[in-house]
Amino acid sequence: MTTASTAVPRPRASRAALTWVVVRWRLVPWWLRITVVYTLSRVLTTVMMSGFARIQAANSFTVQNPTYLSFASIWDGAWYRVIAASGYPSTLPVDAAGHATENAWAFMPAYPFTVRALMALTGASFEFVAVWVSLLSGWGAALVFRRLMGRFLDPTRATFATVLFCVAPVSVVFQVAYAEAMGVLLLLVALLLLVQRRFWAMLPVVLLLGMTRPTGLAFALLMVLFVLVGVLRPAWLRMPERLTPRTAVAPATVAVVSGLVGLAWPAVAWAVTGVPRAYTDTELAWRSSYIGWGELVPFTPWVQGFGWWFHQPAGAILLVAVLLGFAAVVFQPAARSIGLELRLWGVAYLVYLLAVFFPQSSTWRILLPIAPLLGVVALPRSRVYRVALVVLAVVLQWTWLYFCWWVDGYDWTPP
Repeated sequence: MTTASTAVPRPRASRAALTWVVVRWRLVPWWLRITVVYTLSRVLTTVMMSGFARIQAANSFTVQNPTYLSFASIWDGAWYRVIAASGYPSTLPVDAAGHATENAWAFMPAYPFTVRALMALTGASFEFVAVWVSLLSGWGAALVFRRLMGRFLDPTRATFATVLFCVAPVSVVFQVAYAEAMGVLLLLVALLLLVQRRFWAMLPVVLLLGMTRPTGLAFALLMVLFVLVGVLRPAWLRMPERLTPRTAVAPATVAVVSGLVGLAWPAVAWAVTGVPRAYTDTELAWRSSYIGWGELVPFTPWVQGFGWWFHQPAGAILLVAVLLGFAAVVFQPAARSIGLELRLWGVAYLVYLLAVFFPQSSTWRILLPIAPLLGVVALPRSRVYRVALVVLAVVLQWTWLYFCWWVDGYDWTPP
């Protein structure tokens, strides 16, 4: 009897302790909770990255078994190092056939020049500064992401969406020498200002965003769609009245500025090198190993890419299925919970990618800007569902590292 009576309260005590922890956790300020989540997610990723670094063979980027900072600065990080050290080439490099070869003009200047300035200020190495700029930008992005989700979702769902943001399969880019973390931070700030209707405050953010990642034209399309909906169906944007010529000036100005900054970098590359298509030809150099050389014809790269990867007609069928699946997520009734602005951004960005991007192994990283759609994924409240999603995201993160980041001999899957 004594043994039985003393064993019964233990589960109750465990539940009481768990309840106490949950209650105390909810009393913690939201920004501190997100900071803890972000820190733990980055520790987990660091463990995985360090594990791959320990088995990394010598390659064109690093020595055998590199340090974490060296391992986190490979791939595009090598190009950002070149830009931070010596800027951009004044002559467009070409091969024997006269085609542009891979070069620094494919990469926007805001991130490497920020790293360069901090290197000069602190005397620290490129690897140290570049990784820390990304790490801190990712932290800021997580905080802004939670604020953005909180505009539409209840606190629990908004926080879970941010957890998914922190452990996403490509969240590794928050701690490597890539511009994605800085770009996503600026994008989320711009989207938050859009939701808050602070259009004039968006202008400097949009300018810097367009010089960090090639999203200027996509954001311009978002603002055009926003104005059109504001004129035709303002209730869809929770607006009390239609946009008028006077009230449409501010968002229309953001659209124009974003479009101009989206065209600015190709113009700069032309001005410096004297080659009108210096930027686009440089981008084509990366896809030439897949499909050879050809003109950049808008809205054909995805058809070409899916045909190359899966052959036809399977490629075309799969592409249609992917697009229908995306539409089903964005336009399902439940997706209204995250607001039309964020869904319009997903549509605008996908249209931009369909127009110019060739799908290959870096596609998963390139899709990071549609992260606000995680708000739709975070809607179900089931604990089993949420735990399963987090576990799946971590597994896919390891998978992405294995197939894309880790250099395994002749590697044709750059991240």
